[in-house]
Amino acid sequence: MSAILNIEGLRICYEGRDVLKDLSLEVSGGEIVALMGPSGVGKSTALRAVAALQAFDEGRIVVDGFTLLPGPVQPESRLVPLRRSVGFVFQAHALFEHLTARENVTLALRHVWKKNPVEADQTATRLLEALDVAPRAAAWPRQLSGGEAQRVAIARALAPDPRLLLMDEPTAALDPARRSALSATLRNLAAQGRALLVATHDADFARAADRVVTLPSGR
Repeated sequence: MSAILNIEGLRICYEGRDVLKDLSLEVSGGEIVALMGPSGVGKSTALRAVAALQAFDEGRIVVDGFTLLPGPVQPESRLVPLRRSVGFVFQAHALFEHLTARENVTLALRHVWKKNPVEADQTATRLLEALDVAPRAAAWPRQLSGGEAQRVAIARALAPDPRLLLMDEPTAALDPARRSALSATLRNLAAQGRALLVATHDADFARAADRVVTLPSGR
């Protein structure tokens, strides 16, 4: 398949120090790419730049035909095509504590994408069932295990049906059995034609990826 994500010469600086230097990679539909390296090397920063949550200094990022260029992050009003194409699963899940699992999944569908409540609920039900967490739909985030919270976060990221899924350290709070289940889940998502870029320092988990890109010193 053709590339859904293309990063060319990405450079990001903090206070005069290079965090990322000349990062270039492609991720195609149906492919899982693991972005590896020790903590602090810039893996999460790269994901945030792809999702337009982080400005960058040099290079170019193209996501499903939408181009990001160096400089300040664009206003949200200009990022609608990108938001439709990219789903982000944060390391700490970042679920809204005052919303149930189902409400976390439907929030953006209802308030950003203007889906009617019935359609949003149907989408949430389908995704929660597919990720084997439907029985926890009415639970609050504090009532979920680490694996359950992660699957709810994946369902929320998939709700707009993005072509690219970004995941930041997805195995951080998982036991070995859940890591294996996550690998199977990601493989199923890739089989649907999505591109997956996963930042991780978990070498065992990375073996489930199609390719591994290493950042030994941010390069």
